[in-house]
Amino acid sequence: MAREAGVSRGTVSRVLNGGHYVSPTAQEAVNAAIRKTGYVVNRHARSLITGRSDSIGFLLTEPQEKFFEDPNFNVLLRGCTQALAAHDIPLLLMLAGTKDERRRITRYITAGHVDGVLLVSSHSGDPVAEELREAGVPLVACGKPIGLGSKVSYVAADDRDGARDMVRHLLSVGRRRIGVVTGPLDTPGGVERLAGYKEVLAEAGIEIDDRLIVSGDYSRASGEAGAERLLAQAPDLDAVFVASDLMAQGVLTALGRTGRRVPQDVAVGGFDDSPAALAARPELTTIRQPWDRISAEMVRVLLAQIGGEDPAAVILPTELVRREST
Repeated sequence: MAREAGVSRGTVSRVLNGGHYVSPTAQEAVNAAIRKTGYVVNRHARSLITGRSDSIGFLLTEPQEKFFEDPNFNVLLRGCTQALAAHDIPLLLMLAGTKDERRRITRYITAGHVDGVLLVSSHSGDPVAEELREAGVPLVACGKPIGLGSKVSYVAADDRDGARDMVRHLLSVGRRRIGVVTGPLDTPGGVERLAGYKEVLAEAGIEIDDRLIVSGDYSRASGEAGAERLLAQAPDLDAVFVASDLMAQGVLTALGRTGRRVPQDVAVGGFDDSPAALAARPELTTIRQPWDRISAEMVRVLLAQIGGEDPAAVILPTELVRREST
């Protein structure tokens, strides 16, 4: 390779490891030689020298069925894969929905098989984030990990502000008995979206009614069950804010079964602007999370941390998207 490019072996090595301290002429000469010879980096040999695996883990701490049901996970995985591809770094999908799975995956990660981890769907009391942090593994969470504060890097949409926008919208179209199906209340999204709902009702002078609050787990089935509980507890409700589009599909099913029309009788607002929002009938008014930016920022922050930078927090704005359900 060095002979083909007409440069030293050291110059070739520097080009292959990021191009630092290499002149543009030498860089182009090496790149031309790579194209001509079809050279491919031996990642195993490089890892023996650098101590890095040149791969990143995408860790989902949820049961496997949720990965296939919830479209948000697939959107986030695709975005992170594309962002890492620009750096020629592969992404390894890891599913750890049980204690045994989390223990095995943590052991695998801390053995050095990946250079860092993109952690998705962290629950309060889940030890994975803390164990990886204590082991010195570079880590970025999707959403602020509850209880870890500034100890762990994270990238999140502004869940609370998004919830406030949705509830204000429901009030603006004349609704006053607004129910909510929350996300899991041991996750940051579940906590923050419920807080936003309560804040706007308080601002409007509407008393918080516990009969209008039920929790779900972001699955369609939990949305359907949540709507059934709401209708039993508060049959006079005229709107439902649902903390995910997938749960909102379940809410629509339950409302339809009772003969309630959407939005004439009950307006429904979701959260995420996932494919589930467009697949719903009627199509869902929802809160758009900037998934492309979230995934790109997660990768950027993780690579910076691998490079030696301190943990960072990034919070991105959401957007209200009006459709037929309100």
